[in-house]
Amino acid sequence: MKKEILVVLGSPNSPSGELSAISKSRLDYCANLYSTGKLILCTGGWGEHFNTSREAHAFYAKRYLIEKGVPERDFLDFALSENTVDDAVKIKKIITKSENARLSIISSEYHLERVQLIFREILKGFDFRCIGVPDTLEKDQLQHLAAHEKAAIKLILKNGLYY
Repeated sequence: MKKEILVVLGSPNSPSGELSAISKSRLDYCANLYSTGKLILCTGGWGEHFNTSREAHAFYAKRYLIEKGVPERDFLDFALSENTVDDAVKIKKIITKSENARLSIISSEYHLERVQLIFREILKGFDFRCIGVPDTLEKDQLQHLAAHEKAAIKLILKNGLYY
C-alpha cells in the first residue's frame, strides 16, 4: 500500500508570522485529511510577496498543524521554496527518498490550474493529485489573485518552465 504524503503549498503570512486566511484554509484542509500513517510536507521559505518574517513560512505552517493535533514525528523536511515552481523542485528532492508514496498537493482553488500545470511537468512519473481548497476571500481579492494566476499561466505556456 502506498504511503500518503500531504503537501501543503505555502502562502502569505505577516512579518510577525501570523498566517493569512489563505494559509489557514489550506492547513485546516490538511488537518482534516490527516490520519495516523500519513506524512506531511510543508512548503514555503521567504519572499517579498509572501513572507518577510524571521522564520520560514513552513515553520509557521508546521506549528499551526501541531497545534491542531498532528504529531511532530509525521512531518517531513521543509521545502524552503520561494514560489510554486520552486515548491515542485524542492518537493521532488524530498519525496525521492520516500519510495512508493502518493502525494496529495493542497493549494487553493484559485491557484489549482497553475499548480497542476507545473507539477505535471516537474513531477512526471510520481503519483499525485492536486486539491484546490475552496476560496473564502472577498470578491475583489479573489479577482486580483485570479488575474495574477491567469497572467502566470500565460507566461508558462508562452515561455515554458525554467527550473
